[in-house]
Amino acid sequence: MTDQSPKLTWFRVGPADMLVKGRVTTVQAGHHTICLSRDEQGYGAISNRCPHQGGPLGDGFLENGFVVCPWHAYEYDPKTGRPPGGYDDHVPAYAVEIREDGLYVGVEEPETHEQTRMDQMVDTMIAWGVNTVFGMVGHSNLGLADAMYRAEKSGRLRYFGIRHEGAAAFAASGYAKLTGQPAACFTIAGPGATNLMTGLWDAKVDRAPVLALTGQVNTQVLGPGAFQEVPLASAFEAVAAWSQTVLRDSKATELMALALKHALIKRDVGHLIFPDEVQTLPADPAAPPHPPEGRLATPNILPPAAEIDRAVEMINRSERPAIIIGNGGRPFAKQLIALAEKIDAPLITTFKAKGSVPDAHPLACGVLGRSGTPVASATMVRSDLLLVFGASFSNHTSISQAKPTIQVDFDRMMLGKFHEVELPLWGEISTTAAALQDRVEGRQHPDRRQYVAERWAQWREEKGKRAAKESPSGRIPNAFIFQTLNDLIPHNAVITVDVGNNAYSFGMYFESHHQDVLMSGYLGSIGFAFPAAMGAWAAAPERPIIAIAGDGGFGQYMAEFTTAVKYGMPIKLILLNNSELAKISREQRGGNFHVWQTSLHNPNFAQFANNCGGLGIRVENEAELASAVTHALMHEGPAIVEIISTADQL
Repeated sequence: MTDQSPKLTWFRVGPADMLVKGRVTTVQAGHHTICLSRDEQGYGAISNRCPHQGGPLGDGFLENGFVVCPWHAYEYDPKTGRPPGGYDDHVPAYAVEIREDGLYVGVEEPETHEQTRMDQMVDTMIAWGVNTVFGMVGHSNLGLADAMYRAEKSGRLRYFGIRHEGAAAFAASGYAKLTGQPAACFTIAGPGATNLMTGLWDAKVDRAPVLALTGQVNTQVLGPGAFQEVPLASAFEAVAAWSQTVLRDSKATELMALALKHALIKRDVGHLIFPDEVQTLPADPAAPPHPPEGRLATPNILPPAAEIDRAVEMINRSERPAIIIGNGGRPFAKQLIALAEKIDAPLITTFKAKGSVPDAHPLACGVLGRSGTPVASATMVRSDLLLVFGASFSNHTSISQAKPTIQVDFDRMMLGKFHEVELPLWGEISTTAAALQDRVEGRQHPDRRQYVAERWAQWREEKGKRAAKESPSGRIPNAFIFQTLNDLIPHNAVITVDVGNNAYSFGMYFESHHQDVLMSGYLGSIGFAFPAAMGAWAAAPERPIIAIAGDGGFGQYMAEFTTAVKYGMPIKLILLNNSELAKISREQRGGNFHVWQTSLHNPNFAQFANNCGGLGIRVENEAELASAVTHALMHEGPAIVEIISTADQL
């Protein structure tokens, strides 16, 4: 005769005397959450979840021989899980044993996991290359979180739990800006979802692909105004290129594939909404996996031959061409440098493309615009043709509209968006640049190189004077800070930059080598630098990751330093502390407004870093700066170098 009794797996939940009589608590046995109680007859173990509305029975109490639910006072026998007479709902009960080494609860653990709809969607997400998620687990995303847990346990997914959902979106944006590939950000319904908005807008306007995954309340209670109910489809309509709710009868894996296809092709935000009840559905046996093969065409499109012919003619006829590289051209910098070297064209970058051209290159002119150098602006003015690759013509960049211009972009809408250009070329930047390089005449303009070298010599002399200038406040000048960082930041680093005077000073004074520089470009969101550095580290953990921020920006997401400590992210934050929103003070003065409400009351950020378990160093004079930065760079974990800096960007 076969034994039909269930096979139990036993878990030690605590010492034998862990509860006094009359008490109730919550324990974990495998993946079962247990309401453990003790009365005159001994221990009892029942499911922690009340079937009424999911109330946590372990938070309740014993009364008249029953465990009482803390939410609605439903009663259950602590040994059998049965309710009082006259009711038929019940909760599962579990075996309890007292052994020599403690108290054990026996549960039935399935030999194999029964796949869920969420498992299928996570599998599809991973198949499309998304293996990194930043998020916060909560009550309206637990089913999806459980699927991610299983993917992480099998080594197919990395999950980083953040302290604020806005940081999750910025981290995903930083990941995408560095790699061109999406990471996911993951939240609950309501406030968790709405907290993503700023980071998602940052990704959207800077053309960085991101996948947003948000929980939602049960569809049964949508409409009247349930707890944490927000109409997420409407809320995300403007920020997401594609946003859909996963319903009971949805083709779930296809929705995941379409969300990622939109994110990748449009370089935008793909968004999925997961109501509670969908997250516990069993797998759909008819659902295909929907891998990306056969769904994504090559992006390497070329402009028409006649337009390439015209561009070649314009370049060959030009005497003083210059190349301007925008954020869209940053991934193809090597090809654009090769084109510049063939036609001896000076290389100018927008601020978002800083770092794509080493400033030591004989044709490099640095950054153009408000965050730039006089080398770049003066060289542009002396040019007779501008070749603009992947730039948006932002008013902050100040690309001349008076010069004949060839503009190349993958997005047809960006071509001549703000004003007419001589020749708009619609094509992928790498392919178009290669076609031009193959056909243009090789030319030399030694006077152009000499002019660039002379302008650099003048600018470096001026930077040296500013770095040596004594500050009346006794604080360290920004020019000195970035002159010091020029020699110390590794050439292969990824640098994330916040907004404010720290960013303006970085653009003007820091001379890049082969670093990747990430910033909140079109949105210009304060607080970007540190969470984006977390995303950059997840994308390239083998590279040094440097965040540069002011006290105003870091103050918005400073709790994420504990995230870096938790996951061992060796991010080095160069923090310029001027106790002020100094860029805004500057604008108030420039507009003849009163300087008002821009002062900041700060903690000692270095002590904060040490309290969190990282390294903190406070620098109050110039002589300490180089050794402090060197020490931080050598430290294995996250570190903050807090520099008491001037409020002037100069």
